[in-house]
Amino acid sequence: MDDHAVESYEHDDQHEVFRSLPFPFADDRFPDHLGAVVQRTVLEGVEPAREVIHTDDNAWIVGDGVNDPNQPGAVVVTCIQHVVEQDSAVAGLASLPLGQVAHRENPGQPWSVEPHSWLAE
Repeated sequence: MDDHAVESYEHDDQHEVFRSLPFPFADDRFPDHLGAVVQRTVLEGVEPAREVIHTDDNAWIVGDGVNDPNQPGAVVVTCIQHVVEQDSAVAGLASLPLGQVAHRENPGQPWSVEPHSWLAE
């Protein structure tokens, strides 16, 4: 993901967003102010979350699994709770271990989890 493609997402509720918080999370729930890099299509409800990555360095990425997240303006930084509000199934991934990615074909289908690796360019 290109750094220039990441911008913050403005919501009416202004509060601090933390890039990472100590993991594992209490009660296996995402902390309210945990930040994530999220594809706009997911955040705006155009596409469902089909991919959730918990990187080796404890960052979170949520994608739609179909559109290129590297396009300018395609991703934003926001609280992961905004994604959970759109799709409660994402909440179940709060215990996803470091270095893992969860995939699903569509909402209502189970998540499959496997080790995450960045694609070679």
